[in-house]
Amino acid sequence: MTEPGFDFHALTPEHQLDAIESVGIYPQSGLLALNSYENRVYQFVADDGKRYVVKFYRPARWTDEQILEEHAFCQELVDAEVPVVAPLVLDGTSLFHFNGYRFALFPSVGGRNFEVDNWDQLEAVGRYLGRIHQVGAARPFQARARFDLDTHLYQPRQALTHASLIPDGIKSTFFSDLDRLIDAISERWHTNWPIIRLHGDCHPSNILWRDGPLFVDFDDTRNGPAIQDLWLFLNGSRADQLAQLDTLAEGYREFSEFPADQLQLIEPLRGLRMVHYMAWLAKRWQDPAFPRAFPWFAEAKYWESQVLAFKEQLAALQAPSLTLYP
Repeated sequence: MTEPGFDFHALTPEHQLDAIESVGIYPQSGLLALNSYENRVYQFVADDGKRYVVKFYRPARWTDEQILEEHAFCQELVDAEVPVVAPLVLDGTSLFHFNGYRFALFPSVGGRNFEVDNWDQLEAVGRYLGRIHQVGAARPFQARARFDLDTHLYQPRQALTHASLIPDGIKSTFFSDLDRLIDAISERWHTNWPIIRLHGDCHPSNILWRDGPLFVDFDDTRNGPAIQDLWLFLNGSRADQLAQLDTLAEGYREFSEFPADQLQLIEPLRGLRMVHYMAWLAKRWQDPAFPRAFPWFAEAKYWESQVLAFKEQLAALQAPSLTLYP
């Protein structure tokens, strides 16, 4: 399954260097590939002695207007003293074009891994997410996508019908259980949640730790319910998740009202992510970077395990929602 126009086949090392030099920055080191699959991201040292990161956007995924909204949101957060890495503005723009590819440049910043089991760090993340959402609630995106069932559930379901990797022997069971999960999620979803600008993919790997959290990679920023930026920090047993939730909320409330009424969305959102992630891998499988990084996706036992995962998620949807400690 391929998506024409979404590939990087013409983005050679020479092309990358020529693109960077076209905006007046001259790499003096090689380009070190960073951990990114949707886009192509490299770190380098320029002739001014500074370290930079260049991101080449996957063609045809976002429009220029959508990318510039992402950049503007990052800059708005920086202006509000939120620790976010925003793209550089050169000659009045942050988005550059070179021979069919679009790219942006960022300052290269270091940091340690965010420690998901460190309560002080988790509370600090909650505090800054409250600040991000305070800024994000000022107005919605006009061009960016909305986080909804169509983009994260129904379209991925359609994409999976074309996935050649699903073993024939389990296709019937796979799609039957997938449709049961989709129906259960749809029953628990409605459209009257307050919609704000989100990070969109705020998992622990998108946070660096310096003297506090530093939020990176707003590539999936979009309009959606606030709980989407919070639930990815909840893992383990129910007791563990309740403690994590309470710690996040303690920090979050310093800047925003915690969206307690959205806690019932956590398990539907977990199910959405499961389906969306499978479809994303299937759609990108013709990109050579994906089979190298995710070889297990082509194995029958992966797809068999997903049938069990659907059943487990259905059970989670039937359980009572998490609640904050009184």
